[in-house]
Amino acid sequence: MDFNIIIYTTPTCPWCEKLKAWLKKKRLHFEERDTTLETEYYDEVIEKTGQMAVPVIDIEGKILIGFDEKALEKAIETAKKV
Repeated sequence: MDFNIIIYTTPTCPWCEKLKAWLKKKRLHFEERDTTLETEYYDEVIEKTGQMAVPVIDIEGKILIGFDEKALEKAIETAKKV
């Protein structure tokens, strides 16, 4: 995999758990950033999205909010081509 996936999560977010399971099922490596542990990560989410909602997914600069399989697959395919 030649691209980075960063996910911003919280421990109590059920959609975050679904996202992580989906990425693992697809055998995609990702960096998880728990916004409740590091204020820096919370600030990154605000900077990237203008709001505090999780999960937030950053695939090579393409920002997705929420767990949307079709949007994720599209962003991953685009990142693979770069």
